[in-house]
Amino acid sequence: MTKEEIREAVLQILEDIAPDEDLSDLKDDISFREQLELDSMDFLDIVMELRRQYRVNIPEEDYPALDSMSSTIEYLAPRMTDIQK
Repeated sequence: MTKEEIREAVLQILEDIAPDEDLSDLKDDISFREQLELDSMDFLDIVMELRRQYRVNIPEEDYPALDSMSSTIEYLAPRMTDIQK
């Protein structure tokens, strides 16, 4: 997957988890938690959806790498290169 495809995949997961949030103004370099009303369970849902949909295993110690859109894309890019959208 390209970085743009990964971004779209993450946006789709965020839409599913937080359907009332406006994602159109989401800033890539600002923490998801600062921009969206996500709690720790929502964050775990994101991790679980990435695992379920794309078979990406994210160890707990790597969770801080999923803080913002840009850091999430950078973390996922090498792990999702062989995944077809």
